[in-house]
Amino acid sequence: MDAPCNIAAALPRLARERGAQVAMRCPGTRGPDGLARYDVELTYAQLDARSDAIAAGLARRGVARGTRCVVMVRPSPEFFLLMFALFKAGAVPVLVDPGIDRRALRQCLDEAAPEAFIGIPLAHLARVLLGWSKSARLRVTTGAHAWLADDTLARIEAAGAGAGPQLADTRPDDVAAILFTSGSTGVPKGVMYRHRHFVAQVELLRTALGIREGEVDFPTFPPFALFGPALGLTSIIPDMDATRPAQADPRKLHAAIERFGVQQLFGSPALMRVLAEYGRPLPTLRRVTSAGAPVPAGVVARMRALLPEDARFYTPYGATECLPVAVIEGRELETTRAATEAGAGTCIGRPVPPNQVRIIRIDDAAIPQWSDALLVRDGDVGEITVAGPTATDAYFAREAQTRLAKIEETLADGTRRTVHRMGDVGYFDAQGRLWFCGRKTHRVETAAGPLYTEQVEPVFNVDPAVRRTALVGVGPTGAQRPVLCVELAAGVARDEWPTIEARLRGLGRGHAHTARIDTFLRHPGFPVDIRHNAKIGREQLAAWATKELCA
Repeated sequence: MDAPCNIAAALPRLARERGAQVAMRCPGTRGPDGLARYDVELTYAQLDARSDAIAAGLARRGVARGTRCVVMVRPSPEFFLLMFALFKAGAVPVLVDPGIDRRALRQCLDEAAPEAFIGIPLAHLARVLLGWSKSARLRVTTGAHAWLADDTLARIEAAGAGAGPQLADTRPDDVAAILFTSGSTGVPKGVMYRHRHFVAQVELLRTALGIREGEVDFPTFPPFALFGPALGLTSIIPDMDATRPAQADPRKLHAAIERFGVQQLFGSPALMRVLAEYGRPLPTLRRVTSAGAPVPAGVVARMRALLPEDARFYTPYGATECLPVAVIEGRELETTRAATEAGAGTCIGRPVPPNQVRIIRIDDAAIPQWSDALLVRDGDVGEITVAGPTATDAYFAREAQTRLAKIEETLADGTRRTVHRMGDVGYFDAQGRLWFCGRKTHRVETAAGPLYTEQVEPVFNVDPAVRRTALVGVGPTGAQRPVLCVELAAGVARDEWPTIEARLRGLGRGHAHTARIDTFLRHPGFPVDIRHNAKIGREQLAAWATKELCA
């Protein structure tokens, strides 16, 4: 029989070959300078042995293959131990962004119908007060005492100590986890990850980004940190609130990067802006990866100036449902900057093999079966689709959303596969590069034709007094009025707005598509997503713009 397909299957080998290597360091206590001491660590040998013990202890409490377990634990040794223990057990961890709307959070937890709830004491207090996860028959706390819980994680681990290696015989199509989207582009949905998806992601990331075992990683987005142990990295968990990367303290980030000789950094565009504006060189970094939203060209240029000459700045494209899809390196991205600022969209690179990326005509309805008749002509804007080893095939308990996002394709040999609709619009250029033009649901359908956010906003973002802009539509589809919301840069006075607005109108007249925009509204501060602090809440801005224009 084939070996189990499981992201945790790499741990025993790494424990044998790299047992003394630190798998992760966490902030821990603080010194008199206010900086984290990073006095909490786990080696690969400890991560493997302790996750075995937790898996065995959970098995004694009825957590087995297929058991859905909500995990609400902050980035810490307990988080990583728990996640790998659950993978080893063949259980299904359920992860939900804790910062999403309270009603949406409860809806997500109710939909997941978990059989176990594992969390910090505060999560258990919220569970009781807000009525979360009433289906859970086992409640485990990471706290020292079983307050509002059936047991503590420490006792679970102690009960399983000495049980030996634990690795369920998981198959490629077994469900490995349910990861809820942030809801920044709609209602949060539980993406069903199968074990083959995680295993494929590890290999695609290793190959596409050139990651090597033994490197020192600084993952500022907790779910991405789970790849660190599977890739044989030493992960330095940053001293920051992962739900607010835009508010991270660059002094703390630099202190950790310098102290541990960090070679690889993953962060959202908001975190890249924090580091770029701090302006201090990052001489140890060899690879920086930013995802979650397009990285502004100016931020890319400033970040590259802070890195060593031979370092790489990658901006992979993808989504919770499929990652990575395509990737571009900063040097090539900078060569496309002028085109982006002229309204071409944002170049997101070439598809990561073996992904097959195709552009289909824009349609808001479900498409049950694939047909090549769906394809648009080369160079035309359409919806981006992807088929490949990391393309997930369903949302948990969301049949309607699954039908809207997935297309079934029958190949020439009779096999079937799932094609994922990214919900983004874009096109391929003559060089085979993919260009991102915005979210499908964010397009503005005017009487003169559609306008796409990423082909409009960069035209205006070049103004030095502008922090960012957002295109929204007011009115009925097909006759929408395009409105450009503008957030001014820090330190720009309100009374400068008339002059700035005049400059923006001048920029708009420079291009045929942006010349159609004649309404500009200054906004005090855009709403953004809680996961990356980078995706703009355009639905809220559209509602705000409607009120402003009707006032």
